[in-house]
Amino acid sequence: MSEKIEEKLFQNRYRVDEGTSHIRVNADKVPSEQLKAMVNICPAGCYQDTEDGKVEVVADGCMECGTCRIVCQETGEVTWQYPRGGYGVLFKFG
Repeated sequence: MSEKIEEKLFQNRYRVDEGTSHIRVNADKVPSEQLKAMVNICPAGCYQDTEDGKVEVVADGCMECGTCRIVCQETGEVTWQYPRGGYGVLFKFG
């Protein structure tokens, strides 16, 4: 029997850089359709709808796949960079 992807992802380790997120969302304007889509597209589930209709990011557990950089590239709503050295995801399976 094969493992589910969630079970494999659970085995990864994350070192959170408290107070220094490597992803930021420009919350000053109405979110674009691309940014709203990140709530469903992000494989790590880092994007969430807020009660006031905006989208926020909680980068804890981010897999650093860059999906948000690609999806929101044209809108410029997401600022993404690699975490500082020693922080971020530590993949168990390579």
